[in-house]
Amino acid sequence: MESDAEEQLRIIERAEAAPYVSYPKTPWWYPPVVGLWVAGLIGVFAWWRENGVLFVGSLVVLIALEAGFLTWMQRRHGAMPFPGRGRPPREIARIWVRYFVAVPVVALVVGLVWWLAGLLAAAVTAFVLVTAGIWYYERRYAVAAAQVRERLG
Repeated sequence: MESDAEEQLRIIERAEAAPYVSYPKTPWWYPPVVGLWVAGLIGVFAWWRENGVLFVGSLVVLIALEAGFLTWMQRRHGAMPFPGRGRPPREIARIWVRYFVAVPVVALVVGLVWWLAGLLAAAVTAFVLVTAGIWYYERRYAVAAAQVRERLG
């Protein structure tokens, strides 16, 4: 009787973990494309005071590209985990905490570079930091997902 309850709990835990650990491999181009997108988002500020139409138009294009990309990712992944929805396995939760701690640090570094060295330097810095950060995050996430799969059998 007790083993049935334990097995049922294990089945429930596997089902809860599935969206976090059952997904296709991230394409090799994902980190640099995200880095380029962020650099582009910063770069459009070159037109902030020069040409409002070009600035807003560029932002609209970048946001539309992001929306299209997220739609593609969701179709590719199926059920995608989102922070605030559900409860990630502890191994994944640790990776998410590190990610959400790193994001404001990257933003502060990019802002400081922008202030000290200008817009182009900030866009290049953002590209490098975001590309490297996403690359690192993807590898750590894959390790954490493998640990979850191993733990849950």
